[in-house]
Amino acid sequence: MIGIEKLRKKIAAFPREKLANLPTPLQEVPRFSQALGGPRIFIKRDDLTGLAFGGNKTRMFEFLLARVRNEGADTVIGGAGVQSNYCRQLTAACNVIGFETHLVLRRIRGVKDNTVQGNLLLDLLAGAHVHIIDADAETQSKEIYALAEELKKKGKKPFVVRLAAQDDLTPDVVSYVNCFCEIQEQCDALGIQPTYLYVSSYDSTQAGLEVGREVLGNPVKIRGIAPAAWESDAAGLIARYANQVAGALKVPCAFTPEKVYNTKAYVGEGYGIPTPEAVEMIKLMARTEGIFLDPVYTCKAMAAVADHIKKSELTASDTVIFLHTGGTPALFAYAEELGTGELNEHLAFDDR
Repeated sequence: MIGIEKLRKKIAAFPREKLANLPTPLQEVPRFSQALGGPRIFIKRDDLTGLAFGGNKTRMFEFLLARVRNEGADTVIGGAGVQSNYCRQLTAACNVIGFETHLVLRRIRGVKDNTVQGNLLLDLLAGAHVHIIDADAETQSKEIYALAEELKKKGKKPFVVRLAAQDDLTPDVVSYVNCFCEIQEQCDALGIQPTYLYVSSYDSTQAGLEVGREVLGNPVKIRGIAPAAWESDAAGLIARYANQVAGALKVPCAFTPEKVYNTKAYVGEGYGIPTPEAVEMIKLMARTEGIFLDPVYTCKAMAAVADHIKKSELTASDTVIFLHTGGTPALFAYAEELGTGELNEHLAFDDR
């Protein structure tokens, strides 16, 4: 266990580009909490990191794109779903630094993903070269590396980021060790000791939080809520990435999957498909606090919070930090899933 200042010095040893507005606010949401009949809830507003409508990836790109620059690349290739928050922020971050961006995006919701709206619209407005395909993750990865070879033949110096390059996510994870330092400092300033920290994560975001919690000796319990039921074991991935970064930071802690809480219980039909309970959380948060959750990640994590309150796993004596990882631009591509019938009940046209 070491102090924040010493940990920050270790983090500062990593190359970094300035992209995000940090620290992001820690905001209490009392009307939302009251509506759920639950504990005090504070939202860590990483939807307000500032770049391209914000989100957790902007923190990561401060470290990742510093690595890209140091390796002499001039072009970045990434890929995920068509409505990827990662790719939207990646394109914007590359623009700030001066890299060309190519995206290989796979359809998640069939023909709905052909609509130029939400994150896809922003990718194109920001000038990304976008390739949309029907493929599973493995095929998508092969397409990304094939594109990298094509660009090399054209004289480019490409750097492939995730989804294809998953072996070492140290830059991503380090950024969330730093985020945990912010959370602890903000909680200290407010005079609160949270009992739980909820986050929608499958790997690097939660891994960084786990390292920060362990190194600083904070007793908060981290509850990771998976946005999808991919084949990989989330707890195992998180432990592996946390151990990588603990080694890179030279801090004395070790992780096993058994030490990591990450549940797939709130995934529903699959990645990118919001559950009815998740949609309800989007509406409730917007109507009580004016904060918008996203339809892929944070809505499912907040559905978990609400369910844990119903089951008395969270009580009025608890204090909860909810990490808002961003993603709200995707809402504009999800009108149908958000329930246009119910929404139209609030809409009136004057046809005079």
